[in-house]
Amino acid sequence: MSMKKQSKKVSRREFLGMSALGLAGLTILPSWTTVNGIRIAPSDRVVLGFIGLGRQGISDFQSFAQCPGVQIVAGCDVDSIKRDRFRQLVTSWQKNNQMPERCDQYEFYEEMLERKDIDAISVATPDHWHALNVIHSCDAGKDVYCQKPLSYTISESLAMVKAVRNNKRILQVGSQQRSDREFQTAISMVRNGSIGYVGKIHVRIGEPPAPFNLPEEPVPANLNFNQWLGPLNNPSVHYNHKMCPPISYPELKETGGWAVWRYYRETGNGFTGDWGAHHFDIAQAAIGMDGLGPVEFIPAGYEGIAHATLKYANGQVMTEQPFLENNPDAKGIHFIGDKGWIKVARGYIECSDPSLLKKSEQKIDEGEYEMSSPHMQNFINSVKSRKEPIAPVEVGCSTNILCCILNIAYEFGRPVKWDPVTLKFVDDKKAETHRLYWYKYRNPYVLLYGNK
Repeated sequence: MSMKKQSKKVSRREFLGMSALGLAGLTILPSWTTVNGIRIAPSDRVVLGFIGLGRQGISDFQSFAQCPGVQIVAGCDVDSIKRDRFRQLVTSWQKNNQMPERCDQYEFYEEMLERKDIDAISVATPDHWHALNVIHSCDAGKDVYCQKPLSYTISESLAMVKAVRNNKRILQVGSQQRSDREFQTAISMVRNGSIGYVGKIHVRIGEPPAPFNLPEEPVPANLNFNQWLGPLNNPSVHYNHKMCPPISYPELKETGGWAVWRYYRETGNGFTGDWGAHHFDIAQAAIGMDGLGPVEFIPAGYEGIAHATLKYANGQVMTEQPFLENNPDAKGIHFIGDKGWIKVARGYIECSDPSLLKKSEQKIDEGEYEMSSPHMQNFINSVKSRKEPIAPVEVGCSTNILCCILNIAYEFGRPVKWDPVTLKFVDDKKAETHRLYWYKYRNPYVLLYGNK
């Protein structure tokens, strides 16, 4: 897999020289490394590089830094200030753990992938970059931790599955709830029949994406916005600081909330993709639909239907609607069985039969949940053992397909049918041409392993 690269400030000869220096620098590591008080042998180390150093990338770094045996040696981002912040955080962590203080910085991730000393890559870029980041990493022999949702489109997810499997790599999707106690409890209870046959599931995730309407602003000197756009092929998308939240000094933190590209059709999949990648994912795991999915997607408002409805071939029905009567905006899942019910959200689980569990209403501060070391540790364990992680690529693919098709139904204002076995739309030529199924990348980017 190869892709034409944009012009770079560093020649290939200079890059190879820097790579050699990087390798030489790593050879001076002590025979044993101490991380969080635990001594790690060289054979047990997993060396990581990061692509995407924004708010989520920093959170992922903080979680990986808690995993014994992890070394972090490089970071890539299109924003020079974010690269410098990452370097400062990593070298401080290295110093505290008696490691050599070095973290190389890259503007173009392809250069970082050429390093032979890096075992795995953590991807926390905008969704439209996920496919190329993952495919190129797999082709370079790296295992990958990729943030959710798996990709921007259906074809990209399918291509990512092929790249992971063809290269025999490990991929963990950043669906942290898979490693959470409350969600694991709910999944187990549904699978074990604790509430009987579950015919209905209510899932609250939020609204689909809106048309892009941000005013254009001058691009700051520290940001390569052309590279941020990458394969995204939509001339209506331009820079606005809310798309790439700037970093404040001296705190070196993003100003404002999460980057808003996720909430617009042209750049993301709205709450459907953002939260659907979490809660639809858990619902499918519980009812045994991992790797599969619904066969019919009906948008809210169609022929008077109050809530978006997803129908499975076996008769089970999932709707996007409130799961808590007294808090309709809360995001979570309500499993309804013929012998009881379970409600679950972050830090919360409740059951119709209290004897089956102890109610927990732990408050989770915004952003705190994203630091999920158990999920990262599961990935590191899989890299070492070569056994599948808790959220493998096929799981992320099927969940993302669900989210994409629901958004297609929202936009069409009518039902859309899908065959989760053949991975094809059912008698729907219009859906086959929708951008969320496939779109032509901006020149010179090309998606290989795909269906087009």
